[in-house]
Amino acid sequence: MQSDDFELGFASLAVRAGQVRTFEGEHAEAIFPTSSFVFQNAAQAAARFAEQEPGNIYSRFTNPTVRTFQDRLAALEGGAACIAMSSGMAAILATCLSLLKSGDHIVSASSIFGSTVSLFNNYLAKFGIGTTYVPLTDYTAWAAAIRPQTRLLYLETPSNPLTELADIRALAELAHAHDCLLVVDNCFCTPALQQPLKLGADLVIHSATKYLDGQGRCVGGAVVGDAQRVGKDVFAFLRTAGPTMSPFNAWVFLKGLETLQLRMRAHSANALQIARWLEEQAAVERVYYPGLPSHPQHELAASQQSGYGGIISFEVKGGREAAWQLIDATRLISITANLGDTKTTITHPATTTHGRLTPQERAAAGIRDSLIRISVGLEEVADIQADLARGLRQLA
Repeated sequence: MQSDDFELGFASLAVRAGQVRTFEGEHAEAIFPTSSFVFQNAAQAAARFAEQEPGNIYSRFTNPTVRTFQDRLAALEGGAACIAMSSGMAAILATCLSLLKSGDHIVSASSIFGSTVSLFNNYLAKFGIGTTYVPLTDYTAWAAAIRPQTRLLYLETPSNPLTELADIRALAELAHAHDCLLVVDNCFCTPALQQPLKLGADLVIHSATKYLDGQGRCVGGAVVGDAQRVGKDVFAFLRTAGPTMSPFNAWVFLKGLETLQLRMRAHSANALQIARWLEEQAAVERVYYPGLPSHPQHELAASQQSGYGGIISFEVKGGREAAWQLIDATRLISITANLGDTKTTITHPATTTHGRLTPQERAAAGIRDSLIRISVGLEEVADIQADLARGLRQLA
C-alpha cells in the first residue's frame, strides 16, 4: 500500500490498510451487519452476479468489513489477495478443496495441529487425497516423500507444540522444483515476526482466533496468497460453500491488527524471560523455545524471524501425572487450549490439542505425556513465574 508518493511501513499498514470510508466520514472502520446489498437497477444486479462489475452482492462472500480485514492482512503478509474464513480450520479445508482433486497428494510435516491431521486423514482421504507425513526438519525426508501426484507441501513453523522450525526458503525451492505449492501456517509468528511469502512460500494460513485477535474474543481464519489461487480459486470455494467470517468478527480482528506488532514484541520479550527461567528449574527436563541457544533451530529463527514468539513448551519430570499436577496448581494462568491471548494460557497437548491422535502419531510428532505448552501473555513476568513456581515446587 502506498500513500501518495511513499510506501507505508508495517505499523502504518496495520492501522490504515484497507479502509474505505463511507459518506459518513467515520474515523474507525464501520461494521456492515447486513445479509444482502441493494442494486441501483436490474442491469447492475446482473453485472455483479456475472462478475462483470465489482461490488457487494451477499455477505456470504462480499462484505465491506470483511473486505477491509482481508485487504489489511494481505498488505501485512505481502500477498496479492486474502480470503477470510469462519475459522482457521475452514481456511485449511478451503485451501485444499480449492486447489486439490482426487488422486492428488500432500506432503505434510508430522508436527502440525492435531485437527489438521484429522482433516487430512479422516476427511480429505475420503475424496482420494492422500497425505504423507515427514519430520519437519528432515529435508531429505521431504524430498523422498514427493511423488508425481504431489501438489502441495504443508507445514507450520514454528510447529505446535514443540516450536520446531523449518527453513522456508529451502522448502520453497524444493516445492517449486517439483511443481508443488508450499503452504505455511503462520499462526505462531504472524506477519509481525515472519513473512513466509517473502521467503518463497505460495500461500499462508492463519487462525485469526489466535494472535491476530490477541484477546480471545472471536473465531476466524484466513488464506493469503496470489490473485489467481487465493483471489479466484479460494474465493470461488467461499462463494459456493460459505465458511463465512461475520462482519463483527472481521471488525474485531481489524482492531487486533492495529496493535499486532506491539503485542508480538511484548509476547516475545516475556516468553524469552520465562523460557530462560524454566531452564533453571530442577523439575523441568527440557524447554522448547526458539529464542534459547539450546533450541536446535535457534540460528534459523534469528535469520527468518524478527522475534521468537510467545509459545513455550517444556517437559517435566514425572510424566502425565506431574504435568497435570503443575497445571492444576496454577491460579493466575488460564487452563485452556487456546493461545495467542493477552492472558497467559496453559494446556497439556497429549490430552487436549493432540488428544485425538493415536499414540503412534503423537510419538512421531514428539508429543510426550510430560509435555506442557504455555502461551505467554502480557501479565507481569514475575507473576507468571510465581504461578508456575507453585506447581514446580510441588514436583520438586
